[in-house]
Amino acid sequence: MKIKAIIHPAEEGGYWAEVPALPGCITEGDSMDEAINNIQDAIQGWLEVANESQKVDSISKVIEIAV
Repeated sequence: MKIKAIIHPAEEGGYWAEVPALPGCITEGDSMDEAINNIQDAIQGWLEVANESQKVDSISKVIEIAV
């Protein structure tokens, strides 16, 4: 899966990153590489929490779709 993230220079130095498609998925890093690694972790965590928080009734079916 590919998802777009935006890396911004931080006023105090370093960088901060956000994923517009995932509200609240934000992180920071002292370097560009650290910000990229941190946003990858943040995306994975965001998606895991989102998947676990969904409740499914007994007549519905959960499927996984690769994008």
